[in-house]
Amino acid sequence: MNMHSKIEVASEPVVAERKRYKWRAGALVAAPVIVAATAAVLLHREQPAIAAPPPPTVTISTPLVRPITEWDDYVGRFEASRSVEVRPRVSGAVTAVHFTDGAIVNKGQLLFTVDPRPFTAALAEARASLATAQSDVALARANLDRANRLVADDAVSKSDLDQLAARMRAANAALAGAQARVRARALDVEFTQVRAPIGGRVSDRRIDAGNLVAGGDTSGTLLTTINALDPIYFTFDGSEALFLKTKRAREAGAAASPVEIKLQDEGDYRWTGRLDFTDNGLDPRSGTIRGRAVLRNADMFLTPGMFGNMRLSSGGTASALLVPDAAVQTDQARKTLLTVARDGTVTVKPVQLGPVVDGLRVIRSGLAAGDRVVISGTQMAMPGTKVQVRAGRIAPVHEGAPPGGSLAVAGQATFASR
Repeated sequence: MNMHSKIEVASEPVVAERKRYKWRAGALVAAPVIVAATAAVLLHREQPAIAAPPPPTVTISTPLVRPITEWDDYVGRFEASRSVEVRPRVSGAVTAVHFTDGAIVNKGQLLFTVDPRPFTAALAEARASLATAQSDVALARANLDRANRLVADDAVSKSDLDQLAARMRAANAALAGAQARVRARALDVEFTQVRAPIGGRVSDRRIDAGNLVAGGDTSGTLLTTINALDPIYFTFDGSEALFLKTKRAREAGAAASPVEIKLQDEGDYRWTGRLDFTDNGLDPRSGTIRGRAVLRNADMFLTPGMFGNMRLSSGGTASALLVPDAAVQTDQARKTLLTVARDGTVTVKPVQLGPVVDGLRVIRSGLAAGDRVVISGTQMAMPGTKVQVRAGRIAPVHEGAPPGGSLAVAGQATFASR
């Protein structure tokens, strides 16, 4: 009896636990059914339609058409068209200096005076010798004429006549020598006045008055130097590629190329000239060739050794298509532009680029004048998609350029070595 009671008491918790387990299992089975039913109801409920976004808006413009002149850029320095070292032709003491250091002098202007007194005395001595020679010639001629008159009477032998004729020739030779010495001494007197052999800007004096100078050519004392500045040269080194391009243009009958030069503190190319010389060979070490331009310099402002940037016209004026440089895209090795067709479709066009002109890129090929180029919003324009367009305008950075004028194109550059 007691044992039975214990069994009944012990079975009550077990029965309760079994009931809870059955309830949990039913709940787990019913939950997916409820979720599935709820999802079915939600799926069968009508959803509101989502509107498609409008096509992106981009700014387009046709290329700017302008005549341009292409230039090749060089860097070089100015040189004197002529440079002379002034040295005395005679030796002596400098008695006077007749110029101001750094002044502009004219050809033939007196610069220095060397003491002329020794040379004046030598000239007087030479003239005295000349007078003696003239007297000897006169005597020899009189004796020969007298002998010629006596020949008919057989009063003079043939040998005596020959001797008189020889004396006459010797006297004439001595006279010619005396005359030459007079001219030489006169030149020495003239050379005591050292004059400017060319016109230009003179350097400072290397010798002051009172110093002794030695005459001669290269061994003579250097007095000063003179640089001819009008015209003036501009020398530069060009690459082999640019040299070949210039040669091809000349063979095609192109006119002589003008040059324009600007100084380091100038924004515009204000100095104009012409190319007048190219060297007879390329430097095998650098692959460059020396060229030279000549410019007028009436006010002597340009100075030898001055640095400058030169541009050389590489051809005539030609019409070109220009677009903003920011509109050009890079596709691996290709350069492309995005264009918009009449129906709003974006199209990619591979192009060949030229140089930059006042912030605009020259398009050599691949683009037509009527193409509508995307100049703003290129990141939203996908090839093959539709876009909305907004009209734009392409203009140079420097708007002051005349509509019909030529624009300057930057090219390659090389440094000149003197």
